[in-house]
This record gives sequence, C-alpha cells and structure tokens, in this order.
Amino acid sequence: MPAPRSTPREQKGGRFVFAALVTLDLHIPMSGSLKAKRVVVKSVIARLRQELNCSVAEVDHQDLWQRAVLGVAVASGTPGGARKVAQQVEKIVYREPRMEVVRVHLEVVASEDGG
Repeated sequence: MPAPRSTPREQKGGRFVFAALVTLDLHIPMSGSLKAKRVVVKSVIARLRQELNCSVAEVDHQDLWQRAVLGVAVASGTPGGARKVAQQVEKIVYREPRMEVVRVHLEVVASEDGG
C-alpha cells in the first residue's frame, strides 16, 4: 500500500485548524418568563447542532427573560470553510421569528499543529 501523500501545507511543517467563533446577542421580545425564553433558545441551539454539527452554548444573560447570548464554534481545514459555516449559523438564527439579533461578532482563528 503506498504511503499517503502530504499536502504543501504539511510539507512546510504543520497542519492548520481554523475555528470560527460566533457570538450572537439576542432579544426575545415575546418571552414572559425564563421558561418561555428557554423554549426558544433550546430550539435554536438544537437546530444549529443538528443542521451544522457545531458547538453551541448560552453564554450570558441566563437570568434575563428576554435576552440571551449564544456562543457558537465551528472548525474547518480552511478559513473560508469556517466563515461559510459561520454565515450559515447567522442565517439560521435570523430566520427564527421569535427572536431578534441585536449584535453578531465573528472571529476566525488559526491553530498550527506544528507537525
């Protein structure tokens, strides 16, 4: 069996992993309780995990009825791939009629394996 060929990136000394980190500040105007908020937030989190296989957590405003901050992380072998999935995250959240997006922050970071 022939040995696997290395890519030019690997020949230069390492493989890269790119992570897109998306922070979404959300307003849930119709929520009148933490329980009502949880229904909406859990629905969006489940949809993101199911459709995009990404990591998602509510990272702030857990004690407020009408606010939530979601942190989403996706990994890819290319920065463009990470950005593409991050854009899909935004589209899914914007399509949720029960919430409004107040702010979105996207950061793509690279990590080198070092080979």
